[in-house]
Amino acid sequence: MARNKKARAVPVTSGAIRYKTKDIDALVAQLDTLKISSHLAFDSDSDAEEEPARPFQPFRFFDLPSELRSHILELLVVKEKTIDLDPSNTRTLLPALRLFFVSRRMHAEASHVFYSQNTFRIFAINGRFFHTKKQLLTRLPEHYIAHMRSLELRLGPGFNKPPKGWVVDARLKLDTAVNVRLLKVFVELDPASHPSFEGFRNEECGATEQFFTVFSVGLLGCLFGELQQLQKVEFDAYPGISRSSPLMQALVEETRMGGKELAWGPERGWDKIVETDLGGMLQKLGIGCERL
Repeated sequence: MARNKKARAVPVTSGAIRYKTKDIDALVAQLDTLKISSHLAFDSDSDAEEEPARPFQPFRFFDLPSELRSHILELLVVKEKTIDLDPSNTRTLLPALRLFFVSRRMHAEASHVFYSQNTFRIFAINGRFFHTKKQLLTRLPEHYIAHMRSLELRLGPGFNKPPKGWVVDARLKLDTAVNVRLLKVFVELDPASHPSFEGFRNEECGATEQFFTVFSVGLLGCLFGELQQLQKVEFDAYPGISRSSPLMQALVEETRMGGKELAWGPERGWDKIVETDLGGMLQKLGIGCERL
């Protein structure tokens, strides 16, 4: 038998390794080139299939029905709180009022919604504007005041010395408020209803504990004289104010004498709570206490 010869190992030199490494690098470079070219080809195909870009079309707001436009504007410019002279107006009101500068038609519709749907305070109560002689209505043009439907009178601040600017005169331009139908009167406190307020007015100067009641009733009567189209007066107050307090009784009597409809606001809850005289009820039931 022929003797099997062992295969002789061929020594691998460094030159052979170097050549194989170059071949591998060249192959990798070819693969990268193929990937890039195929990717470019795919992109070119996708670009060819894409639709041409359409020109930008703005939303035609005024093509909407007027009722829908008014509802959208109400969501933007109608506020829950009464509008007054306040430093925070630049943050709370100014962004919404930028609609006025869009166009003349937008200004006409947005300003009508803003002034007709919001409530505006006649005399400022913010500390920065409390003593101002130029109230909010004084600063507004007459054509804006003509859109207003609701005004508010807040009674209580400055009860011991009302500001000199709290005067109903021609500066308020109330004769142009021809669409105001509702006057909201909010009572913060009644100095004549509690003995803790005694001594805040100097009786030597002719001021008595009934001073603020007389002042408030006179203010309300002057507003009735200026607001010729006024129909309803809505009273509201803080929980500590009773409907039977001297100030409230005087204001209600003035409203009835002026022939205005009487209504009660939501905060105090007078329309839901019936105030009763507990002592009178006990006497009617014969349970009254005898004086010793």
